[in-house]
Amino acid sequence: MKKTYILEDLDCAHCAGEIEAAVGKLEGVTSSTVTFLTQKLVVEVEDAKADKITKEIRKVVKKFEPDVEVVEK
Repeated sequence: MKKTYILEDLDCAHCAGEIEAAVGKLEGVTSSTVTFLTQKLVVEVEDAKADKITKEIRKVVKKFEPDVEVVEK
C-alpha cells in the first residue's frame, strides 16, 4: 500500500535524507522516498502495518526535525 505524507516546514535537505533512510528501516516499510522540494514523503508499506505506520513516521520525523508537522495526504 502506498501512503503519502506532507512534511510541512521541512527546511533541511540533509535531514530529508536522514528521514528517508530512517523511515525506510521501519518494520513493514518496503520503500521510502522524501522529495525535499515538494516536502513529500511517499512510503510503500505492508497492508498489515498501514494503520500503525503513521505514528512511527511521526516519531522518526520529530527526531530529525522537531518543528516539522507530518500531514497524511
